[in-house]
Amino acid sequence: MLRPGSPESAGLDPDELRRLVHDVRALPEGPHPWCAGAVVLAGRGSVIAVEEATGWAVRYAGSGGSTAPGGSTDTTPVDLPPADRVPMRVGTPFDLASLTKLCTTVAAVQQLERGALALDAPVARYAPECTGAAAHGVTVRQLLTHTSGLRPELPLYELPDVRARLRALWAEVPSGEVGAYAYSDLNMLLLQQVLQRVTGRCLDLLIRDGITRPLGMTATGFGPCPGAAATEDQRRPWAKADRGMLRGEVHDENAWALGGVAGHAGLFGTARDLAVLCRTLLNGGAYGTARILGPDHVRLMLTAPGLGFGVDQAWFMGELAGRGAAGHTGFTGTSLVLDPATDTFLVLLANTVHPRRQPPDNGPRVRAATTLARAVAAGPSPGTARRPSGPAGH
Repeated sequence: MLRPGSPESAGLDPDELRRLVHDVRALPEGPHPWCAGAVVLAGRGSVIAVEEATGWAVRYAGSGGSTAPGGSTDTTPVDLPPADRVPMRVGTPFDLASLTKLCTTVAAVQQLERGALALDAPVARYAPECTGAAAHGVTVRQLLTHTSGLRPELPLYELPDVRARLRALWAEVPSGEVGAYAYSDLNMLLLQQVLQRVTGRCLDLLIRDGITRPLGMTATGFGPCPGAAATEDQRRPWAKADRGMLRGEVHDENAWALGGVAGHAGLFGTARDLAVLCRTLLNGGAYGTARILGPDHVRLMLTAPGLGFGVDQAWFMGELAGRGAAGHTGFTGTSLVLDPATDTFLVLLANTVHPRRQPPDNGPRVRAATTLARAVAAGPSPGTARRPSGPAGH
């Protein structure tokens, strides 16, 4: 099981890990910070060698919005008084955004392992109400590999009620080539429908009873989560809905419109809990006395092209990519990478959308992953150094 330790005890170079901590501490600084605050956790084997928080869980009152002379809108972030800000802590929960997809994937692979699902079976076998996917023969595998041809998203939040939103989802037909890769939130929303029909249980219960509870991930679950890091001051025109400053309510508009529990978004969790998930998968599906999957099904999930997980995606994995690293990112600023080849894991959680979403910048993720990769290359083999003295950065 995971334990804090020195970089040397994990076979990681301490100088590279100090560089990792330094770079993350700089992310909330300067006139154009990447995020309001962040938590980074990195390790190898069972050792957490870095666990560091920086910046603010809540820094801003809003994103401006006043009308300036000439009719332009001033969206300069409005800082809270220092006494009203909330510091980031290593145990701060985050809106995990699309990292939710990883838990939905694990829940689906558990059903594959039990024989309740077949990868190449059509979605219509399990959820005939999904008529759009049924008409085009979309399969479970195509949902898990983003090869269904479905468009990236559907504005469900614009429809009047949950029933109308579900009807629109069920009727949605592929707009692209079935079999070609095109990342889509709709894949995991339809997979949620399949899982709920197959098991007769809601997704939140499947994830709780099949993943988070047995692994002891007590800080992970669907919202509301009042103590979470703040996300966005959601107002039009930059947001898709007018909801004000969000903290502890799901950021994703479609997940919100579906009641907060969705296959593509809605989970809140901490860096330590995500590290437990990484360790479980690196250990073939077991953590301590708990086992949530067998090694063969973990391998199926993490082997290119991957099921639910992205594999060797250098655009956010940096130099960890290339040997079979797997992971995912989330729109709110979240990401994780696990590398079976070196038994390393990296969790970087940030509230990059607080107080307002910005153009994507994966540079900090790439630098963090590359620094960890170089720490492995420069470090000694695990077990050859002294006993742990504590994570880097503490």
